[in-house]
Amino acid sequence: MKVAIILFNLGGPDSPEAVQPFLRNLFSDPAIIRLPSFLRKPLASFIARRRTPKAQGIYAQIGGSSPILGQTEAQARALEEALGPGYEWRGYVCMRYWHPMTEAVVRSVKRFVPDRIVLLPLYPQYSTATTASSFAAWHEAASFKAPTATIESYPTDPGFIAASVELVKQGLADAGDGPKRVLFSAHGLPERVIKAGDPYQSQVEQTAKAIADAIGGLDWTVCYQSRVGPLKWIGPSTDQEVARAGADKVGVVLYPLSFVSEHSETLVELDIEYRHLAEKAGVPRYVRVPTVGTHPKFIGGLADLVRSVM
Repeated sequence: MKVAIILFNLGGPDSPEAVQPFLRNLFSDPAIIRLPSFLRKPLASFIARRRTPKAQGIYAQIGGSSPILGQTEAQARALEEALGPGYEWRGYVCMRYWHPMTEAVVRSVKRFVPDRIVLLPLYPQYSTATTASSFAAWHEAASFKAPTATIESYPTDPGFIAASVELVKQGLADAGDGPKRVLFSAHGLPERVIKAGDPYQSQVEQTAKAIADAIGGLDWTVCYQSRVGPLKWIGPSTDQEVARAGADKVGVVLYPLSFVSEHSETLVELDIEYRHLAEKAGVPRYVRVPTVGTHPKFIGGLADLVRSVM
């Protein structure tokens, strides 16, 4: 049996010239800007033009482009290997806002002629702004006779948690002696999205608690990064928590628990901007824990999730 596994992620620009169209695609998504199309699309173009110079400056700090495609491809290949013999597994990377985008991936999957399709978001915590948006784009473009199974979220999946625990423990060891606080940082959302029933914040907290409980004895908190625009966002913010750690004279071990690959929000915002903030705030030691990437336990957990819906 031939099984197509669709790994959903947001994507990122692959060159400085791709930054503006990437941003335009992002802000054109009704899950991001909740306005009628005739208002949303011109607004998306306007926001993209305004944000492009700053965004290009951010990507310039990591070589001019996002590394997310290569990392997601590596996760797809690792997942195929972890699933092993029995079926013909084929992992497809499907990005929401930059290539390979949904329509092109649908065409590739049609050429494969799968007997079964599994939709697997690389967002452990479900949100209307990520998972639901990716699923909606897929269902709009796809028409397959093959049955399709969906994995909606996995905030406390044993493999994901086990990989996270190993990485956070290493971060704690790297932070050395002395008091330290684990900051579980997640991408933020406007507060009104959560109030409308989005489960993201609750699932982020589930992930953090599962990791903290598995390690035990931690001083820890959940915080949210990457705020943009004038709306009120969920908190506390990561920069506030870094500053509080400085005031408390405790080291920071920061784990981006809503990201499974490295991109600008981790490599620039956390590694450069918040590290500088930590130094200014007097944080004695700042350690940023890497994302799970292709950690064998994370990939093994994804393989178990796929098998569970077969």
